[in-house]
Amino acid sequence: MKIPQMIAAELRRLTSTRMSVLALLALVAVPVLYGGLYLWANQDPYAKFPEVPVALVVADAGSPATDDTAARNVGEEVADELVARNVGEEVADELVADGAFAWHRVSAEEAEAGLDASRYDFAVTFPADFSEALASVSTDAPRRAEIVLATNDANSYLAGTIGEQAVERIRAAVAQQVGEEAASTLLGAVHTVRGSLVDAADGAARLADGAVAAVDGAAQLDDGAAQLADGTAALRDGTAQLRDGSTELAAGAAQVADGNEQLAATADRVGAAVGEAAAAVPQARADIEAALVEQGVDPATIDAVLARLDTVGDRVATGDARVQEAVGEIDRLAAGSRQVADGASALAGGASAAADGAAQAADGAAQLRDGAGTLASGLGELADGTATLRDGLADGAAQLPDTTQETRDAQATTIADPITVESDSAARADSYGAGLAPFFAALAGWIGIYALFLIVKPISRRAITALHSPIRITLAGWLTPALLGGVQMLGLYATLAVTLGFSMSHPLAVIGVMLLASATYAAIILALNVWLGSVGQFLGLVLMVLQLVTAGGTFPWQTLPAPLAALHQVLPMGYVVDALRQAMYGGDLSRAAADAGVLAIWLGAALVASAIGVTRMTHARTLRDLQPSLIG
Repeated sequence: MKIPQMIAAELRRLTSTRMSVLALLALVAVPVLYGGLYLWANQDPYAKFPEVPVALVVADAGSPATDDTAARNVGEEVADELVARNVGEEVADELVADGAFAWHRVSAEEAEAGLDASRYDFAVTFPADFSEALASVSTDAPRRAEIVLATNDANSYLAGTIGEQAVERIRAAVAQQVGEEAASTLLGAVHTVRGSLVDAADGAARLADGAVAAVDGAAQLDDGAAQLADGTAALRDGTAQLRDGSTELAAGAAQVADGNEQLAATADRVGAAVGEAAAAVPQARADIEAALVEQGVDPATIDAVLARLDTVGDRVATGDARVQEAVGEIDRLAAGSRQVADGASALAGGASAAADGAAQAADGAAQLRDGAGTLASGLGELADGTATLRDGLADGAAQLPDTTQETRDAQATTIADPITVESDSAARADSYGAGLAPFFAALAGWIGIYALFLIVKPISRRAITALHSPIRITLAGWLTPALLGGVQMLGLYATLAVTLGFSMSHPLAVIGVMLLASATYAAIILALNVWLGSVGQFLGLVLMVLQLVTAGGTFPWQTLPAPLAALHQVLPMGYVVDALRQAMYGGDLSRAAADAGVLAIWLGAALVASAIGVTRMTHARTLRDLQPSLIG
């Protein structure tokens, strides 16, 4: 009997009755039903998130009105934004409008009751102090705002995980928004400060120019004070001479007429000089005061300087009065020699007083001269200081960038969210279902072969009796389930690629891997049945469970405990999953070829083991062959 004949005989047995045909068709459809239905149910669960019911509780009372004075210090526009705001309401409106979940605006009591009754998968709450906590960043007592997530794992564990991810995205979005607004406020304040520094620098420049002008005025004042000091010194000397002359006048009346004429002329000149000096003092005082005020000298310093000038002015006025009185006396003496003779004694006294007043005026003028010199020196220092202030303000303003509102908005956005993630994938699955497809296709292939061996005879006892060729018997026993498994894999591929619409980067490679995997599974389960009988069939189920947890179909296999991670390196299903991923997602085909090589090794080793077992069966019968099966 040849191999095709043995395969045909087994297929005739499997289709001998209508019930046998139905059983065969049902078992062939097992991988399609298992893999297709599961992946259909999980094809794209993320697209269904808008149907997930979520309770949304907004207890936020809003941020309180801020101090208007403090708010105005950072600009009118920013102050208006800070006065009153409810961030919780704003975020809630955005969430509802976005529609990422089926949000339900409810009270805290309704959310708790709905979560317990499974009406909501999770609940998100914005507490009463949410806005106030966000606004506290600009106060002396900043604190972090809270978003409260309530879950109920009794409803769905993954719903809680999804809720945590959703709340984290809300937190990141709110933090970015608040950070952008804070950065915008800061940059606006810096821009305002820069403008103020520019204005201050301009003012300091004008102050420096005024200080230079004041220095020039002080120099002129110093020159005038020196001239005044010289004039009053001359006045002092003249009044001293007047005093001496009046004494001589009293000594001799004969000389009064001649001396009187000379004295009258001298007195007139002296009176005019003193009058001019006295008249110049008020104007000099006013000029000095105006110059000091213009240069920004503080009032206390101005008052001190004027007080000293007033003292000199008083003395000059006193001396002037006395000089004018003396001049009047001299004039009256000049009117008549007799009157001069009669008033010689009085004139001598007046001349003595005039000499004293002139001496005081000379002292005051000297003091004025010294004060004017000090003032000129101080104004020079003021000019140097204002120049330094001007340069410092200009340098400070130059260090602050002059930006437009558009630039400041871009800077605020960058400060709030300085990092973007650019993802680049060497191979990418189209959806969640496509990501699971390699694992469930590999698992469905094993389940399909395992189910076929429930009705397919691993080895024909008739062939063993009639044909002493272990290799042909083994190949025939393997090819029958392998061919049926190939039909299963083609049906599963059609379901994945056509019905579910999963894209296949390398469709022929995918089909090849699926057929090779099914053939390898058939060889392994055949070997278990040949050597262990029905116990081997049960071990095939155990081996499926081991591969279910070690194949790395969901989480990376590196997360497995060490013993299971070691099994991942040995068992075939992990290599099937990896090869299908490379072929489906457009990955590295050389890696898929290496995985196929491992499967080929498993296939060859299993066939060799089966052939050895068949050889043993063709040469001898064991007591085990006569014992009934443990599992039927």
